[in-house]
Amino acid sequence: MTIQKPSIPKGTRDFSPIEMMRRGYIFNTIKNIFEKHGYMPLETPSMENLSTLLGKYGEEGDKLLFKVLNSGDFLKKLSLQDVEAGNSNGVSAKICEKGLRYDLTVPFARYVVQHQNEIVFPFKRYQIQPVWRADRPQKGRYREFYQCDVDVVGSNSLLNEVELVQIVAEVFADLCINVTLKINNRKILYGISESIGYADKMMDITVAIDKLDKIGIEAVNEELLSKGIDSSAIAKLQPILTLQGDNSEKLVQIKKIISGSETGLKGVAEIETILEYVKALGVNLDIELDLSLARGLNYYTGAIFEVKAKDYAIGSICGGGRYDDLTGIFGLSGVSGVGISFGADRIYDVLLNLNLFPEDTDITTKALFVNFGGKEEIAALRLLIKMRMEGVSAEIYPDAVKMKKQMEYANKRGIPYVVIIGENELQTRIAAVKDMRSGEQWSVKFEVLASVLG
Repeated sequence: MTIQKPSIPKGTRDFSPIEMMRRGYIFNTIKNIFEKHGYMPLETPSMENLSTLLGKYGEEGDKLLFKVLNSGDFLKKLSLQDVEAGNSNGVSAKICEKGLRYDLTVPFARYVVQHQNEIVFPFKRYQIQPVWRADRPQKGRYREFYQCDVDVVGSNSLLNEVELVQIVAEVFADLCINVTLKINNRKILYGISESIGYADKMMDITVAIDKLDKIGIEAVNEELLSKGIDSSAIAKLQPILTLQGDNSEKLVQIKKIISGSETGLKGVAEIETILEYVKALGVNLDIELDLSLARGLNYYTGAIFEVKAKDYAIGSICGGGRYDDLTGIFGLSGVSGVGISFGADRIYDVLLNLNLFPEDTDITTKALFVNFGGKEEIAALRLLIKMRMEGVSAEIYPDAVKMKKQMEYANKRGIPYVVIIGENELQTRIAAVKDMRSGEQWSVKFEVLASVLG
C-alpha cells in the first residue's frame, strides 16, 4: 500500500496552538474596539449562490471566485456541444450554482436585503470570518484568509467615515503598529476620468491606476493604452498621479485640475469634510490623500481607504470605502453604506516580524502542578480546582513520573510557574513555587496560592 504524504492546498495554512493564541489576540483587540463603537456581530455562510457573487467584483474579481460543484450528478445538465465549445464559463454555470465567498461585504448586502424588515437602520455590524480567492499565493497573499469587517448601512452621513477613521486609529494604536491611512474618493476619480476626456472608461482607468504601487507608472500607462486611452489623455493623467505636497495642497491642486467636473468637486468636498472632523477630534493618525488610490472593487462610490504599515512592507493591511447602492443589486435601492476591512493575516505577519505580540499572548496555562501520586496528587488536584475557580489557568501533569520530565514539559510549553506539593509541603500546607523564567523559587501558603499566581 502506498503511503500518502499529508499536505494541504497551496495558499492555505494550518494554525498551531501558539498561532491561534496570537490570532485570538488580534481578533479580540479588533472586536473590542468594534463593540465599543456600537457595532453588532454577524455571520453569514461560507458558501453563497453564485448569482449573489458574480458581477460584484469586476471582471478580474469574478475570475478569482472559487466555484463549488453541484452535488450529485453535476454533469447531467451538460451536453457534448457544451464541452466541445470550450466555453469554461458556460460549462461552470451549468455545473456550479454556489461559490465560496470572496469578501464579507456582498454577503452582508444580501443579508440586509433579505432581513430588511428585521433590521433597525442605520444598521451597524461587524463580521470576522474567512474568505476565499483563487489568487496566486505569495508573501502576504493567501487563498484562504480572514477579514474583520465593520460596516454601517442606511446612512449617508460622513460622520460614519469619520468614525471608521477613529476605529483605524484605535485598532492600530492598541496593536502598536505604526500605519499610514491613505484616503481618496471615487467621485474624484470620476472627475479625473471626465477631465481627461474618458468618463466612460472610468473603471478601466481606476483598475489600472490602482496597480501603481505594484507595477509602476510605465506598466500602468501601457495598460491604459491597451484599454483604448490615447497617449494625450495618459499624458494629462501623469501630474495627477504624482501630485506633491500635504493634503491641503493636493486638494487645492486637484480642484483646479477637475474644476469642470461637478461630481469630482463633490468628492473633494467630502474629503475636506472628513479631514476637518478628524483634525477637530484630535485623531492621532497619519492620513495621506493619495489620488492614485482606486481600490478595484466596482461597488465603491465615495470615500475609499487603505492602510499600510510604516515599518514593514507587506501591502495593504486594511481597506474599505463608501458604497451608495450595493443593496440595489438585490432589490433594495437607495441604501447607502460604508465599511472597512482589517486583514487579520497580514496584520499577524506585521506583528510577528516586528516582534510586537505581548509576551503573555502565548501563555494558556499559568501554573503546572507537579504530580507525585498518592496523597500529594489529591492535594494538588484540590488546589488546582480552587485556582481554576478563582480564574487562574492551571493544570497537573497527568502521570507521576520523574520530576525532571515534568519540569521539561513545563519549560517546552512555556508555563511560567511550577507548583510543587511533596510530603513536606502537604504537612506544612505551604507549596513550593518555581518561576521557570528566572529560576527563582519561593514558598506560598495553600490559601493564597491563587491570588499570588493570578
